[in-house]
Amino acid sequence: MRMIEILLVEDNPGDVRLTREALLESHIPNNLNVVTDGEAALEFMERKGGYVDAPTPDMILLDLNLPKLNGHEVLERLKGHMLWRTIPVVVLTTSSSASDVQECYAHHVNCYITKPMAFDPFMDVIRSIENFWLTIVKLPPHERQA
Repeated sequence: MRMIEILLVEDNPGDVRLTREALLESHIPNNLNVVTDGEAALEFMERKGGYVDAPTPDMILLDLNLPKLNGHEVLERLKGHMLWRTIPVVVLTTSSSASDVQECYAHHVNCYITKPMAFDPFMDVIRSIENFWLTIVKLPPHERQA
């Protein structure tokens, strides 16, 4: 089984820690790459700045409330790019706003999840994402950018 590359775009250190902790318990080999703002997410994808050796993610976990570029802007850029549009993007955010949900699906998000605020439900959500997206779903192959 090959290593699954995950890009987490999240500016909350507590949520990063919880996500990392839940994925460490995974039975699926995975590598969690973390960026903390929307600009860094696009630099990671473009392999610019400090991300020249960044792997192409198999899946992206995206918060909406980000500094610099918000999650909607990042999602629009990801899904508008020929090489990135097939990478599954799961929005994982505190917003339960109907307009946020609608806008994300209009930009072809693969899944929208409102983050629980308590520890155990948050861990359950991350495990559910892992169980579904890394166990049941067959992820598309991605050309590894040179």
